[in-house]
Amino acid sequence: MNVAVAKTGSRRAVSDLFASAEGRLPGSPDVIAARREAFESYERLGLPHRRIEEWKYTDLRALVGEVLPLAAAPDAAASKRAAEAVKAHAIAGACKLVLVDGVFAADLSDVKALVAEASFKTLRETLEKDAGLLKTASTDAVIALNAALATDGVVLSIADGAQLSAPIQIIHVATAASTSAYTRSQVVVGKGARVTIVETFVATEAEAYQVNDAVIVSVGDNADVAHVRLMDDAPDAVNITSQFVTIGANVKFNFFNMTTGAAVSRLQGFITLAGEGSELSVNGVNLLKKTEHGDTTLVVDHAVPNCVSREIFRAVIDDRAHSVFQGRIIVRPDAQKTDGKMMTRALLLSDEAEADNKPELEIFADDVSCGHGATAGALDDSLLFYLKARGLPEKQAQALLIQAFVGEAIEQIADDSLREHVIGIAERWLEQRS
Repeated sequence: MNVAVAKTGSRRAVSDLFASAEGRLPGSPDVIAARREAFESYERLGLPHRRIEEWKYTDLRALVGEVLPLAAAPDAAASKRAAEAVKAHAIAGACKLVLVDGVFAADLSDVKALVAEASFKTLRETLEKDAGLLKTASTDAVIALNAALATDGVVLSIADGAQLSAPIQIIHVATAASTSAYTRSQVVVGKGARVTIVETFVATEAEAYQVNDAVIVSVGDNADVAHVRLMDDAPDAVNITSQFVTIGANVKFNFFNMTTGAAVSRLQGFITLAGEGSELSVNGVNLLKKTEHGDTTLVVDHAVPNCVSREIFRAVIDDRAHSVFQGRIIVRPDAQKTDGKMMTRALLLSDEAEADNKPELEIFADDVSCGHGATAGALDDSLLFYLKARGLPEKQAQALLIQAFVGEAIEQIADDSLREHVIGIAERWLEQRS
């Protein structure tokens, strides 16, 4: 019996999108073959839905509905708007690498400012010779769709022993409404190197756009890496980011994520501790309002013995917003002496706000110290009364308590100027709420 699979409207739209875009996507013949293979994987899977456990709380079929067409290459007007956004969101002293509507913008970037210890290429250049960056071992439809449609990204290589004092900031700017951008980047950090990478997602006047980003990070032994991601997209945007991190031996890796925008956002991270003696710190803050939906899904894989991981997440949810945290710590059979802790807390500022927290442990070794916890609740009325009794207006009193609540996660950022930058973003969110 022949069985015909009926496609939904969104799946037909993506099929048409791939067919129309295939001719202008960068890559050698091998890359084109890899794209087709990735798209066939997406065709089999379709957009994730609530019957898939990892996507139980973020049903893209219901939340997104359709996949928008690829954004055109930015013209002069788009570049001008992007330049204003870069100026507003650039971190002082950072080396900027700018992607506008999914395409690298050399005229807005500081490639020449990169020191000799850091080499740079665009994804477009890399794909002319090698399809390796599109091959990610995953059964996730969103990741497969990114591999099929990735137009550009940055490929960074930090030399062994390099000590970069200034951060490298990758700025994603959306200027085109009702379009989508697919980017994929790679960062390779050499042995003994020290570097800070900042990713910033912002918009100009764009509305209802979609971002599908993937980042592949490889960290050599004895390195010290800070990775900060700041997502401040337009209020009706969709942002799905997938991260794959492999950490060597005796590494200090500090990751921080803050979400303050987008109608639907999801950060899904897959972090593997592949070398002994490493310390991993993963922290984040979701600041959500109106009907925003913010999802943080993390898998930390302790594949070797004698590693430490700490996860601290905070969510502040107002109006009818929805925050999701799914964290899983896996301890492999040989990963003895593992020390892994995870804590997520949600602060509900309205009766209609919603938080779903799902921490998990999968332990296959017997000599470990692991734990997790999750809480959700409202502001402490007694503390609020105490501040109001001393003359503070209610909104200002709430703001002080919220700052203290998210402070534990933000304080994990070691760089003073970068930490102040993040605190400023949180303060602006509180001012807008007031």
